[in-house]
Amino acid sequence: MLKLLEGGELCVCKIMEILSLGQSTASKHLGILKAAGLVESRKEGTWSYYRLSGKARGYNRDFLGFMWAHLNDDAAVKKDRKLLGKKKHAACKT
Repeated sequence: MLKLLEGGELCVCKIMEILSLGQSTASKHLGILKAAGLVESRKEGTWSYYRLSGKARGYNRDFLGFMWAHLNDDAAVKKDRKLLGKKKHAACKT
């Protein structure tokens, strides 16, 4: 999820679609990331949008730096990015 958000804010529906997750699973993981201070969210109508936290401090910044450096060549991350590129601007299903 964090690597998807590296490219900018995403609606939960896109995160669910790209990672093939159910709503409850996606929400649970995003809630954990939010509680850890790694992501922030905003509501727009019935949709929730998530982005990387601009307030990352200490271990969060170190963790994100490690992750960016070591996961860029991961096959699953590359596959997810490619799929996101194709679907990012498509409308969410209601």
